[in-house]
Amino acid sequence: MTETSFRIVILGGGTAGWMSAAALARFVPPGYSITLIESDAIGTVGVGEATIPPIRLFNEALGIDEADFLRETSASYKLGIEFAGWLRDGHSYMHAFGAVGRQHGLLPFRHYWARASAVGIARPLGHYNANEIAARTGRMATGVSGPGVPEVPWAYHFDAGLYAAFLRRHAEAMGVVRHEGKVACVVRGDNGDIAAVETDDGRSFEGDFFIDCTGFRGLLIEEALETGYEDWSHWLPCDRAVAAPCSAAGPFTPYTRSIARKAGWQWRIPLQHRIGNGLVYCSEYLSDEGAAATLTENLEAPAPADPRVLRFVTGRRRKTWNRNVLAVGLSGGFMEPLESTSIHLIQSTITRFLTVLPSGPANDAVRDGFNRRCAEEFERIRDFLILHYKTNQRVSEPFWDHCRTMPVPDSLEARIAEYREACHIQPGADELFTEVAWFQVLAGQGVVPKRWNPIANRLSPDELGGFLGAVEKACIETVRPMPLHMDFLAARCATRAEPETVR
Repeated sequence: MTETSFRIVILGGGTAGWMSAAALARFVPPGYSITLIESDAIGTVGVGEATIPPIRLFNEALGIDEADFLRETSASYKLGIEFAGWLRDGHSYMHAFGAVGRQHGLLPFRHYWARASAVGIARPLGHYNANEIAARTGRMATGVSGPGVPEVPWAYHFDAGLYAAFLRRHAEAMGVVRHEGKVACVVRGDNGDIAAVETDDGRSFEGDFFIDCTGFRGLLIEEALETGYEDWSHWLPCDRAVAAPCSAAGPFTPYTRSIARKAGWQWRIPLQHRIGNGLVYCSEYLSDEGAAATLTENLEAPAPADPRVLRFVTGRRRKTWNRNVLAVGLSGGFMEPLESTSIHLIQSTITRFLTVLPSGPANDAVRDGFNRRCAEEFERIRDFLILHYKTNQRVSEPFWDHCRTMPVPDSLEARIAEYREACHIQPGADELFTEVAWFQVLAGQGVVPKRWNPIANRLSPDELGGFLGAVEKACIETVRPMPLHMDFLAARCATRAEPETVR
């Protein structure tokens, strides 16, 4: 194997395939060839059109101009996720991006807020987060910060199909070669690795490394290599979704909405040209017909077509990287889009792979370490999603009663107990969801700490109230000069970057 002969074959297009192709084309050194095989006859699953802030880093790394991206994908800005009815009917909270409050001395804001809540002088948590204030008032700006308020972060809502097409143009301009065709046969080598794939028109595509983006089927990672799958449906029992877009009929909201329903939850994702809607549900408690009716009844405008049903099993492949195959996207696992992690998991998998990019047969230690880190990421996201279900107070509803009383992973049980006992949150340094994210969901789901760090008691009630008031004022003043979201978006989309030279 020479440094000028490493062939990477990507099987499947869609968001996963073209994100992989674009990232590889941007970063692999000369001598690597990148081929992508997909069939227009095979549909893609677009359950995730909402993202989280790391997507900005991915786009920036590819050299994508934000204005071009917004325009080409009908995107809008996203400042957080509202959870309506998850604690109980009529209750709402937001997991907004960005800082909540600010640290005072040695302690994070949550200890002061917990004490202030206990004595009745705290406002709802969203009053201390600039992102939520901007989201609730429909305002948006980039690069904004204020005294004591760090930069207001953002992500996007976008059309996943348009994003894949946008990245395809980007990747092909950088040398990725696409072939149209359906795979009819997978050829294994003498050593057990994948040697080639053959399409139904008789063509053969040999490769040194393969990236499986074939969705739930997992044509290479599962059908060929029999990698195995960890089923997490006993913790996350929703196993189906129905989806249907509709036109917008009300004020624009620069945030995703997750609305609890009797046997699951409904998403609402606002794009420039439409609203993305869907209902994630558990088939044990709701039929497909009932799910379609529930979604249709709760749309703000008529859907142009009947909702389509998607079946899934929450969990992950036992190995993300097996032999010379990397599973990216749904072929590697599925986490319901409750916290908009679907596209992020594509991004993190391919980014992590680039940090250990092979140039020949993979080293077992490298591959095992990669798989261990992928498993940890999936498991930590899993726990964060379960938290939303476990801590509900929707009593006398069979689905929600089941979720509230079900056993959960020991790792999550320990985190809930640590917060409930002493207001402690200690995620690992490399976790996707920070202590601020855990704080917002724990507080929003009604988990009340019994005590807080006693250092917070050094402030008198008047001093404590003054501190919280100053934080709230700083957040309001940061948001006040922002333009309305749609005005800002229209102005941003009207700009156009100078053409870039691609290698």
